[in-house]
Amino acid sequence: MSVAYAQDLRDRVLAAYDRGMKTKQIAELFEVSSSWARRVKQRRREAGETAPRPRGGATVIKIDLDRLAGLVKRRPDATIKELHALLGIDCVESAVGMALKRLGLSFKKNAPRGGARPPGRSPAPRRMEANPTENRRQTSDLHR
Repeated sequence: MSVAYAQDLRDRVLAAYDRGMKTKQIAELFEVSSSWARRVKQRRREAGETAPRPRGGATVIKIDLDRLAGLVKRRPDATIKELHALLGIDCVESAVGMALKRLGLSFKKNAPRGGARPPGRSPAPRRMEANPTENRRQTSDLHR
């Protein structure tokens, strides 16, 4: 994911515009795209903003985190779909998942077990030896 350009670079680009430099010259001088330089100038002209805008993330949380935590305590085996229905609020199921993440809770689909194997593959059966003590090396013979 990209990072917003620093404020000092923005200020230097705008100062170059104020000195009468052209967009292409500014883009080459500061090694930025012409379109970015134009947008910085446009944002200052139209909105008076020079700082980068906040990026990503949900700003409105519709879910009461305390209520959700209480539901999870009462029903720790509930799925996200069930928790969504129990909350009874107007939001998408993924919002419940994000709220659980904010609470530091995880959701496991399966109970812990040996792990997944490809379909139709099971461990090979162990061979039975005719005489288990025969053909065995003595541990004292192994020096590596």
